[in-house]
This record gives sequence, C-alpha cells and structure tokens, in this order.
Amino acid sequence: MAVDPALRVAAWNPAAERMFGWSAAEIRGLPLPIVPDELMAEYHAVLERVRAGGPLSIVSRRLRRDGSAIDVRMDTSCLYGDDGGVAGWVAVFHPYEDAGTVRSHMTERARLVRRLTDVVADINADLDLGAVLDRIAHSLTELTGADAGGFVLIEDDRLRLVSLTRLSAHLRGYSAPLASSLFGELLRSGKTVLLATDDTRSLDDLIWADLDGLHTIALGVSNVQGRPYGALYALYSRRKVGHVELELLELLAAHAGVALGNAMAYQEIVRQRAHEHAVVDSSADGIAVLGRSGRVRKWNRSAAELTGLSFAEVVGRPPPFPLPARQGENVKHRLAGGRWLEILVTDIPETGERVVDFRDISEAKALEEEKDLFLATAGHELRTPITVVQGFASTLAQRWDQLDEDARRSAVGTIAERSATLARLVENLLLGSAAAGGDLSSGAAPFDLARLLCDTTAAFRPFSPRHTLLLEVPERLPRAVGDPVATDVVIGQLLENAFKYSPDGGRIVVRAAADGDRVVVTVDDEGIGIPKGDEERVFGRFVQGEAGDRRRFGGIGLGLYIVRRLAHAQGGEVTAHARHPRGTRMRFTLHRAEPGVSGTPAARPDADAGGTFHDAE
Repeated sequence: MAVDPALRVAAWNPAAERMFGWSAAEIRGLPLPIVPDELMAEYHAVLERVRAGGPLSIVSRRLRRDGSAIDVRMDTSCLYGDDGGVAGWVAVFHPYEDAGTVRSHMTERARLVRRLTDVVADINADLDLGAVLDRIAHSLTELTGADAGGFVLIEDDRLRLVSLTRLSAHLRGYSAPLASSLFGELLRSGKTVLLATDDTRSLDDLIWADLDGLHTIALGVSNVQGRPYGALYALYSRRKVGHVELELLELLAAHAGVALGNAMAYQEIVRQRAHEHAVVDSSADGIAVLGRSGRVRKWNRSAAELTGLSFAEVVGRPPPFPLPARQGENVKHRLAGGRWLEILVTDIPETGERVVDFRDISEAKALEEEKDLFLATAGHELRTPITVVQGFASTLAQRWDQLDEDARRSAVGTIAERSATLARLVENLLLGSAAAGGDLSSGAAPFDLARLLCDTTAAFRPFSPRHTLLLEVPERLPRAVGDPVATDVVIGQLLENAFKYSPDGGRIVVRAAADGDRVVVTVDDEGIGIPKGDEERVFGRFVQGEAGDRRRFGGIGLGLYIVRRLAHAQGGEVTAHARHPRGTRMRFTLHRAEPGVSGTPAARPDADAGGTFHDAE
C-alpha cells in the first residue's frame, strides 16, 4: 500500500485487497480506512518518524472492511520524488500471529493510555491559564521521556515561549517569527506532528540551542476551537525518539488544546463576570438580583446608597419595596426617608432569577409636584385679577350711561390696578422661566448703590400704613459692581416680601455698608420669620414661607428664586436668616468697586415719610 503526502491511497495491490477487503478501485484516492480511530495518532507518529529517521517496522492493529481487526507487522518507508522531497509513504503488511508479543504490545499501550489519562486529568484540574500551561510543559517530559520542552503561543505572526521545563527560566517570554519556525512548517504541512533532527535541518528554531547536545525536536500542534493556538515542543539531547513518543506527543498536544480551551473559556467567564460586576457596581441605578424564591442574592453599591440598607441587611430577604406585577411595567414607591424610587424588573427564564433595577426619581417627583403646585397657584393668582378686570370691564360696557363720573373713574382705576398685578405676575413668570433655563443676564459695572436704595425705598414707603420703612446707609457708601436694573428688582422683591410676610405691620429696616471687598445690603422685618431649616428652601421655585397656608399671602413662589438668580448673575449672593425673637433678615451682597471710589452722599429721606438716616460710624 502507498499513500501520497495528503495521506490518500495511491497504490493498493491484490494482496491488500485480500487482507483488508477493499478493491483498489474502491479505495484509491480516498483517505486510508484501515486505521482505527484510537491508533490514528500512532499512524501519524510512525509516518513522521519514518520521514525524519528512515524505515520503521512496528506491530499494530488494522481494520478489515467487515469491521473485524487484524494484527499486523507494518514495515514503512518514505517515497521520494525526483527533487528529493517526500512524495508519500509505502507500507508492507504481514499478518502477525505471535499473540504473546501482540498482548505485550497492547498491555504497554494500555499502560501508556492510563498514564496519559492521569496526565490529562492533572492538566484539567486547574482553570488558570498560566497554571495549565505549566502543567502541560511539566507533563511533557514525564510522558514522552523528553529531556526538556516548552509550550509556544501564536501571537499574530510571531511565537512566544510561555511555559518551559528543564530549561533556563530567562528563556520564558522569548519571541521569534512564526513563518521561519518549525511550527510554521508544521502548519503549512497540514499535519499535527513534526520531527526534526540535526541530520535533516537546523535546530536553531526559537532558542532551543540552550539545551546542550540537542539532536531532535518533536512538536505537536494544539488547536483551540478548531484553530491552531500553540505548539508543544519536546527536546531530546540524550535519548532516541520513537513513534510511540511521537504518538504520545500528538495526543498530549491535542488534550492540551482541550485544557487550554477550557481555561480560556473560564478566563472569559471570569472577565465577563468582572466586567458585569464593574458595570453593576458603577451604575447609578440600584440593581438587585433575586433568586427563585424572590429573595435578594445580589445588591450593588447604589442599591445600598439609595435605600440605606447594606447587602448584609437585605441578603436572603425580600426586597424592601414592592415589585411590578410583570416585566415591562414599573412601580413608583416612596421610601420611609421620603426618597422616591422607580422600580423595574427583568426575568431570566433560564435561571428563574429576576433582575431588579431601581432609580432615584425624587427630583423628578418633586418637579412634578412643583408643576402641579405651580399650575394650581398660578391659576388661582391669575383668576382673581382677571375676574375683577372682566367684571368691571363688562359693567362699563353694559352700564356706561347709567354710571356717574366717579363710578366710571373708580372702575377704570380698579381695572388699571388689577392689570398692573397681572403684568407683575406675567413678568415674574417670564423671569422665572429665564432663571430656570440659565438665561438671566445682567451687566457688571460700578453704579451708585446708595442712590438706588434711596429711590427704591421712597417708592415703597406708601405701600402700607401699618409699616414703618427705614433706610440706614453711611454718608459715603462705596459704589457696587453689578447691574442697577437687576439690583432694583432684587431690592424691590426683598421689600415686597418684607411687607407681605409681616401682616401685622412693624418696622422694616434697609441697611447698607461696606464689608471688605463687598457691599452688603440687609432688609430686616418683624414678620412671621423663617422656620429653622428652611433658610435654603425658600429660594426654590414655587416655594413660600408658611407653606401650609399659601393662600394667606398669595403669589406664585418665584420671587426669591428669581432674586437669587439675579444676584448670582451679578457675581453676588443673597441669603435668608431668622431674627430673634421674630422676623427675617435678607442679606444681599455685591462686589465693591475699586477702593477709594465712593457713591454720592445719600439723600436724607423725608422724616414725615417715616425714614431715618444714620451716618457711618
């Protein structure tokens, strides 16, 4: 029998037909069908050994066409082409009747198979890729009798020595081109094992010359998921290499590919788990995983922060909030601390687990409540002046001739007053919208703050007969840096609030003074004051003092929100402070102009209007 380099049958004589049952016409050009699967590695090893070392005679077992086995002595030699290269192999088969020798041969093979099984089990006992590679290299010398060895990985178009045994440690990590290596030759041949001796080629492949007396290199390819991943090199410097060693090398390399595939799959799972954990732990959403029983198995950092419950406090228990009835729905739930959560679930049918995702929607919920409150408040505030304007306008239109001059003037005056109220409401709404969108802008130039305070307080003195409005400024107040129009709105709103939230009357005092690089304006009243803890809340949108009695004071709760935004737009600040025993102090600051630049002397208010003036100390 003869086979070509692709191991297809090229010659099949009549004796082969009688011994194995196939005719030449049936088998020529096909892969050889007589080698049992469990002896395929031995078959490749024999061919490689013959190619590298000359004719070889062994006792083995082959299959007949009817499936029965026959023990044979097989003499194998190489066939050479005109160019001197290997053109195939020729084998002569003789029936072998020495049962004792066959039994001895099979016993030894069984022993080697058991040893190989033990070695493979040891290799697969670890799932760490580096540890698996080291186990493979160490098992190589024990199983094949090699004097040294190593495992190389394919990295793009190069090889890298990643594991070794009985070689100098400094060789680990050595790299060499794949194309010019023995491994490259093996891949181009399409075989799984290669034998190289110093009689047939150079042994300078990689850096194996580190081993003194090296005369033979055997290598087998390790495939992972059907693709070449690396190669197992067995190096011989003292003993000879037979087909059995090559067969074991081929089998070990194949099993190494399986072990490496398992280790790589495990590493990928670990990497994916680490990635998932990193994503889950870094998520701003709370994420929990519930087992089949509906009890918590996982609880990420955000879940603990959102609920205030650690993993130890919730593991093995139901989640501390209700869940949607089914996937695709959501539940909004308020925790005991006041925080609102939106909760969603995703079912994992394969494991029976449920992934719960929940996020903080307190801000959105508050905004929704603010919107509802604004609509209710704005509707109420607008309804009153509109109703009055509409009523008086209808009266004038329908009864003009029946009304005397005084009644007409009174009706028109009321319409004008209520229209002004409407204009202020609309202006505040527009300013509030601009402030929320960050569109408020103001200038920043030196201006006479003392003059502005005099004019503004003078305009407010007739506001209420129950209040006394006082102005206290130094004779030469430093000029402030800002926008006089925006500052007038700020002072006006602070005074309006002072009147509004002191319904029983009392003193309202406006003071101004320099303080370092700032000019400070305070507005003090003797009104209802600010509850402790609400000093910042009053600057929110749609917020008023006495939140439980909003209709008592009216308004839409945008005044201080706009004031703070206007102050910030000028580089200033406004804060609220409770006074004792009652009342509120509003503190407004602006940057001071260059030192030495002062405003004009403040005009002395009219004493009959209730104003006072105090010189600076």
